[in-house]
Amino acid sequence: MKKRDTKISRNYLLHPAGSVLIETGNTKVICSVSIEEAVPFFIKGGEQGWLTAEYSMLPGSTNPRNRREVNKGKVSGRTAEIQRLIGRSLRAVVDMSKFAGYTIQIDCDVLQADGGTRTAAITGSCVALYDAFQYMLKAEMITETPLKELVAAISVGIVNNEFTLDLDYSEDFKAEVDMNIVMTESMKLVEIQGTAEVEAFTREQLDRLLDLAETGIRDLIICQKEVLNIK
Repeated sequence: MKKRDTKISRNYLLHPAGSVLIETGNTKVICSVSIEEAVPFFIKGGEQGWLTAEYSMLPGSTNPRNRREVNKGKVSGRTAEIQRLIGRSLRAVVDMSKFAGYTIQIDCDVLQADGGTRTAAITGSCVALYDAFQYMLKAEMITETPLKELVAAISVGIVNNEFTLDLDYSEDFKAEVDMNIVMTESMKLVEIQGTAEVEAFTREQLDRLLDLAETGIRDLIICQKEVLNIK
């Protein structure tokens, strides 16, 4: 069973409340967390905060050059879908009533893409979010951490009839089945994104892929805890 090495570097940027560089194989993503003392119009009553995410791939992250979406006038459907995925994944493990009146903005910028950018963004953002909440505690903006548990994500697939963990671009490109799995520290599922790229797959194959993803996510949770110095 192959899994790419993952490295998470905390406090990567000067200004955000929390920031990391996550490197998964050749994929590199900066995840930063900013705090705004305001909430969107749809948050009524002032009894909770909001958490949202943005995602982008920098021009040099791919070959050929990735054109900046700001120059296109709107984000692509892929970008919008990934942003929503990151936001959903982090909201699943926070209690938004514990930071009422604040918006937590997560920004994920891909420096280098070699498969698994969205899953790396989720895993890295969780660490950055932990640090941001610690910042808020020290600043007495909140009284207890809103983070209920850690969350991480990984890709799995069937490549050349082999069950494969943590696909890089070359594997993802030729995969017969491609999946992104998001799970919490307690191994509860947050999201399953799965597609048959060549032909339909069976329930038995799905179960094997989920088991494989759980193994990979357990390792990522251990990595997060080691970086954060928590048990």
